[in-house]
Amino acid sequence: MCAMELVLVIEKEFRTRRKVCDQLERADYRVLTASDAEVGMNMLRRENPDLLVLDAGISYQAGWNLTQQIRLEPQLASLPILMMTPPGRERAFAESLNLGADDYVSKSFNPRELVRRVQALLNWKKGQSNQPVRLSQGDLTLDLGGHQLTIRNERVELTPAQFTLLTLFMEKPGHTFTRRELLEGTLGTSVEGISRTLDTHIRNLRKKIESDPHRPKHIKTIFGIGYCFAK
Repeated sequence: MCAMELVLVIEKEFRTRRKVCDQLERADYRVLTASDAEVGMNMLRRENPDLLVLDAGISYQAGWNLTQQIRLEPQLASLPILMMTPPGRERAFAESLNLGADDYVSKSFNPRELVRRVQALLNWKKGQSNQPVRLSQGDLTLDLGGHQLTIRNERVELTPAQFTLLTLFMEKPGHTFTRRELLEGTLGTSVEGISRTLDTHIRNLRKKIESDPHRPKHIKTIFGIGYCFAK
């Protein structure tokens, strides 16, 4: 069965943009491309793609990273974002996730790896619940239908990966999740090479829901195993 999802690629380098486009089209995705943030943002609003592949070096108005603007717009806030980072930068993956991306891939990517990451994010998006169900634990309330988190009646913005991760935790309070379970639940893969992605999502999620991220009361680390959401 052919994939019919629409992917927008915003990449300033022509060769990289062409390479990404070719690989995704071979995998039967529909692909649109843009070379700068302004054009890309207009295409996002107009075309409503299923996923964005974004050059980490592209900035938006007044120096804002494009992901920051995307997460502020209700129509686009839940859009899965795969960030393309410069090769050879060890800290690039963390920087990408801190800016609001859901996953990352180096610009020196293996073609099959790029397609696998895109497929994983799109499969994860399909698996999200569309039912107006609410989960509540303590002062946290998660609206699965509206894709919203409130803490003491104040709305807190989450990236799609953070939202999915918190949903897993709040659905099973007290359950100890292995790292493998959490990787498969958020990114559709258990590949050990991207385990740092999970750690970064956990760290960023703690910053948003914990009064003291260094002494978390919600998301507990179970050393040698994984993480647990405290009852």
